[in-house]
Amino acid sequence: MATLLKAFGSFLTKHPLAGNSLVYGTLYVGAEFSQQTITRKILTDPPQNIDRPTLARYAIMGTFVYSPILYNWYKWLDKTLPGTAKRIIVKKLLLDQFILTPPLLVIFFTGMSLMERKPSITEECRQKFGATFARSCLFWIPAQTLNFVLVPPKFRVVYVGSCAFAWVNILCWIKRQQIVSTTKTAKSFE
Repeated sequence: MATLLKAFGSFLTKHPLAGNSLVYGTLYVGAEFSQQTITRKILTDPPQNIDRPTLARYAIMGTFVYSPILYNWYKWLDKTLPGTAKRIIVKKLLLDQFILTPPLLVIFFTGMSLMERKPSITEECRQKFGATFARSCLFWIPAQTLNFVLVPPKFRVVYVGSCAFAWVNILCWIKRQQIVSTTKTAKSFE
């Protein structure tokens, strides 16, 4: 196990974006897989098969969309605001939660809607953004405090990926909630 961790640390040092993308993407898919296992295999009678196209969408989102954004964001954030002084941590937290998170949520909801070929790629985002952002603040502000205080920069995306496993379980649950149809039906007068 120690050899495996050492090899991974070496790979992460040599190929930080690829290593972080693999870890983050795997954790992202793992969160959706755990949600599907609970909702489709345990809570459903009779059990249903795992929805592989949905797993693929989470793989794309986690590996190819979120990972590069997060990798470059934390690289920029650590370069722009180096250190762990209290005022630096607060600035990083505010930037992370109020500058990065809103676009990430929009990308998540619209990107998933696009891959799902929904008629409106913005409707789910419009309906779920506010509540999701509020939950995000409750989850990520404490998690990111630990990140900026304790985690070495080269492991930030891996740490965030680990936290994201829990967060994406929450996000998957939110995603599964039905949206309210905004289509108005005309009453027919006979």
